Amino acid sequence: MIRPLISLLTDFGLRDPSAAIMRGVILGIAPDVELLDISHEVRKFRIRDGALLLWCALPYLPIGVHVAVVDPGVGTARRPVAIRTGRGDVLVGPDNGLLLMAADRMGGITAAVELTEAAYRLPMVSTSFHGRDVFAPAAAHLARGVALERFGPPVDPVGLVRLPIPQPVPADGELRAHVLYVDTFGNVKLTAFADDLVQALGALSTGNRLTIEVRRGESGARARPVELAWRETFGEAAVGEPLLYEDSYGRLCLAVNQGDAAAQLELTEDLPVVIRCTG
Repeated sequence: MIRPLISLLTDFGLRDPSAAIMRGVILGIAPDVELLDISHEVRKFRIRDGALLLWCALPYLPIGVHVAVVDPGVGTARRPVAIRTGRGDVLVGPDNGLLLMAADRMGGITAAVELTEAAYRLPMVSTSFHGRDVFAPAAAHLARGVALERFGPPVDPVGLVRLPIPQPVPADGELRAHVLYVDTFGNVKLTAFADDLVQALGALSTGNRLTIEVRRGESGARARPVELAWRETFGEAAVGEPLLYEDSYGRLCLAVNQGDAAAQLELTEDLPVVIRCTG
C-alpha cells in the first residue's frame, strides 16, 4: 500500500524547532504519511522565492499534499487556503501568492477552499504560527482522506492572490526580461524561458555571442553591456567565464563557470535586462 505524501517548504530555517514541530503535528494526526522536506531555507519573508522553489520541485514529486509557509502576513486578514490541482495534488498555505505558480504548473486549479473548520485545526490557534496550528493539521487530515470541501467555504480561484511577476517581452532582435532569483551558487534565474529567447533571437548554437544590458536605479540608467556566450553546458566555458544557458527547468539563467554570477555581474532581483545577439 502506497503511503500518502506530505511535503513541506518554509522559511523557518533549521536552527529553531518550527519545522520539526510541523512534522510532529502531522505525524500525530496521520502517523502513516511519508514526509518530504523540499526546503526550510527559503529566504525570510521572500514569498516569490518560495513560490519559485515550489514551482521547481512539485513536478518531480509524487501526487500528494504540499504545504508551503512563507507567511509574513500570518495572523492578519490574509486567508489560509487549500487548493486542488488538475494533477490531483492539494496545496496548503497562505493566500499570498505563494501557491499559484506551482498550481498552474500542476494542471491549474480545480477547487479551492478557505481553511476555517475548527475540527481540522489545533484546539488553540496562535496569531504567529499557522504552520503548526492550521496548515500542518489540515495537511494531515487531507492525507487521511478527508474531503477538501469539508475544510471550509469554497474560494473562487479568480480571487486568489497572484504575485506581480513581470512577463518577458520577446521582440525582433532582443528579449526583455527581469532577474527573478539568485540560487546558492550565484546563478541568476530570469523571468524568461529558453523558448522566449528563440522567439526573439532565433535558434542559438553553443558559442553564439550575446550581450546582456542591465538597467539600474530609479532612473533606469543603462550599465555597460556584459558580453558572454550561449552555452549548453558549464564545461564549454572557461573557468571564470560568464555564460547564458537553459537551466534544468527550461528557464534562462546567467552563470559564471565555477563562480558567482550575481556577485561578478552585480545582479540582484528585479533588475530589468535586455538580451541581444552579436554573433
